[in-house]
Amino acid sequence: MTAFATKTHSQLKAAVLYLTRTHAMQETIHPMSTLSSAQKEIPPGMIDLAIGQPSPRLLPVDAMAKAAAHCTTRPGRMLLSYGVEQGDSDFRMTLAQFLESIYGMPVEPAHLLVTNGASQAIDMICTLFSKAGDTIFVEEPTYFLARKIFADHQLKPVSLPMDEDGLVLEALEEELRRARPAFLYTIPTYHNPTSVCLSAARREKLAELSRRFELLVVADEVYHPLSYISSPPPPMAGFCLSANIISLGSFSKILAPGLRLGWLQAAPEVIGRIVKCGLLDSGGGLNPFISGIVRSALELGLALENLAVLKETYSHRMQAMSSALRSKLPAAVRFTEPSGGFFIWLALPKGIDATALLPKAIEQNLEFMPGPKFSSRDGLKNHLRLSFAYYDTPELLEGVERLAHVLAEG
Repeated sequence: MTAFATKTHSQLKAAVLYLTRTHAMQETIHPMSTLSSAQKEIPPGMIDLAIGQPSPRLLPVDAMAKAAAHCTTRPGRMLLSYGVEQGDSDFRMTLAQFLESIYGMPVEPAHLLVTNGASQAIDMICTLFSKAGDTIFVEEPTYFLARKIFADHQLKPVSLPMDEDGLVLEALEEELRRARPAFLYTIPTYHNPTSVCLSAARREKLAELSRRFELLVVADEVYHPLSYISSPPPPMAGFCLSANIISLGSFSKILAPGLRLGWLQAAPEVIGRIVKCGLLDSGGGLNPFISGIVRSALELGLALENLAVLKETYSHRMQAMSSALRSKLPAAVRFTEPSGGFFIWLALPKGIDATALLPKAIEQNLEFMPGPKFSSRDGLKNHLRLSFAYYDTPELLEGVERLAHVLAEG
């Protein structure tokens, strides 16, 4: 390792340790303070099961320091330039190889475009493939933050039902005979919030509907690599060339959200349209320097090692939390143990309003995400989402105890 690389490694690690210590100090600062180092600050004693992000201790500080040091040993001046609009070609080649190992199918670098995470990709798709007032189709429930992006673009969501095998395609086909949306937004694998997977047969059918009705399908597949019990069906990305599919992926769930690095996979004509947009014409490729570091993480095997750690850790947490929910909550509370992803989706007895229950939970130092957050028609009132990604098992079990107490108190 060169002296420059060694120095860079030390500086990066020192910076991360500084930020970590700063975040720990902020937990003792008055809650109205403007200082912040995270998207959401958790009050002391609170167990916030609404948070859908990795545990701080699972963020791979050492691995990313090694990757940064490795990256800086190369002639890397171009990584500090604006970068090619589609994303650095070496990174896309390495990413394609990584995805082939995850997906079990060929992936072409030419079909990948680098993004600042899945949220930015969704926003860019809304900008380029819809206009204010357009109808879009979404699942009921759907990702609550995607709903906010759609609202930013003044789109009108029409929600479609789901069951244990994912989106109900008979309902989709019926709606397509009445209206042509700008696009369908779907989360086919380890759905947020339900964690269900669209079956293989329905994936084939969805691709067929995309062709027949010229339907653009935006498949948010960020959780696809996080399987714990059994492998999911092949991703919708596999239909990008045979149907009008855009598949989204992100390193936020499998490496670190602070990287703000993701990708979309689509046919060349779709990639070509995005590459010509004003955003990329003005700013160049998205996140070229970080993509260089992540390329090193991929080449050194650090990303796969981290993914293995995450899958083992989340699997244990999910099983422990599921067991506690079965033993501590009333039998009338229903849920399906997930086989991947971050979330457990609870159906409470009819008549119990999760939103009304939340203030009582907060009094017990517990938070969760009420079902209506995920609804495009103000439904799902007796549902709530729990995440097992942020906390270790003891805190998850304590969180279930508190939830049981809240439900018992009514």
